[in-house]
Amino acid sequence: MTEPVVPPACATLDAQLTSHGGALDEADETKLDTARIQQAVDRCPAGHAVILQSNDGRNAFLTAPLSLRSGVTLVVGAGVTLFASRDPRLYDKQPGSCGLIDHRGRGCNALIQVESAPNAGVMGPGTIDGRGGSNLLGQSVSWWQLARQAQVENANQECPQLIRAIGSDNFTLYNVTIVNSPNFHVYYGRGNGFTAWGVIINTPATARNSDGIDPSSSTNVTITHCFIHAGDDDVAIKAGSDGPATHMTIAHNHFYSGHGMSIGSETNGGASAIRVSDLTIDGADNGLRIKSNASRGGLVEDVEYSDVCIRDTKLPIFMDTHYTASVGPDTNKIPMFRGIVMRDVHIEGKGNITLDGFDAEHRLGLTFDGVTLDPVVNFPIEAAHADITLGPGAVNFMPGGDDVHVSGRAQDAGGGSACKDKFVPMAK
Repeated sequence: MTEPVVPPACATLDAQLTSHGGALDEADETKLDTARIQQAVDRCPAGHAVILQSNDGRNAFLTAPLSLRSGVTLVVGAGVTLFASRDPRLYDKQPGSCGLIDHRGRGCNALIQVESAPNAGVMGPGTIDGRGGSNLLGQSVSWWQLARQAQVENANQECPQLIRAIGSDNFTLYNVTIVNSPNFHVYYGRGNGFTAWGVIINTPATARNSDGIDPSSSTNVTITHCFIHAGDDDVAIKAGSDGPATHMTIAHNHFYSGHGMSIGSETNGGASAIRVSDLTIDGADNGLRIKSNASRGGLVEDVEYSDVCIRDTKLPIFMDTHYTASVGPDTNKIPMFRGIVMRDVHIEGKGNITLDGFDAEHRLGLTFDGVTLDPVVNFPIEAAHADITLGPGAVNFMPGGDDVHVSGRAQDAGGGSACKDKFVPMAK
């Protein structure tokens, strides 16, 4: 991949609002810029960009949902914040369907929608703020509080995603900061060609279901040079009923809070040809995780993790074929994870490691090549129904458990820190 380039402008819009300390004045909450942004996007020829720029001290735009068109890029300029409206009615898919708790789900439109619009994009260097922690207009509850309440009630929170691209080949996110999403920050589905380059996602660890970037049932995906601090999966590759997820590269990224580098939980469409390299995970709940269960499982194979550094992460390696958070009524979609390779992966601090094959017929197939735990005594390992290969690079632990077969031997990895200077502060 080559670094994306901002297209030439077809229209430049001046900010008419001012952000004070990352917030708008209450009197400005109804002064929407939606119509003039959407009109500029609709009139923009393919291969060009609508640019939002600051003007004479004014640095903010306020919008309801927007729809991008084929070949059109929305650029949030330097020092500019594009704020999401806090009025749930503006996101309704049906009257009154957003900003509540129910058992239906999917009642909200995303803030930026890209549907069957190839070659579109969203670029920075400005910021998109979903304001998930701020109260909805006229209410005393925020999007994130709705999500927590729905968890308690075992129901669905109707909260909007920030960017949702469906069936839109060659979609590009570049050099943009995305914060405080009410739900997923970025979802990309059923497409061929998606690049996220230099994206900063920064949302509190307590924001439920605030996934960073989720490519689903797509191919030719690149996520690179990104910094992600989220309340759920930092990246989650999904492969559900819409088809397989394949040929994906996740390289040169830094993850902080969140649920790490995930595949699943939908794997019934099949996930393969996935490469994760040059990744740091610092202070997360999960590290390298593949998750599924008998209601949404399928084959996950040809997955390689290389040059990965993990520290202070509760579950640094989590191969989970009995994932409990999303069990459906079907029980005949059995997950199988095989051809999984972890090469030059180094884990510091303490945590638990799970290597879980589904049963004796649906086994976990995993190779550890140059994988070290520091110190090894801080990482208890639970394994079952697994075929594990150690080497040729040094592996300083020996997995064991029910129906676990290991080839190769544990050996001292030598001194020195393979992760020296790898961990860096969260980008701003």
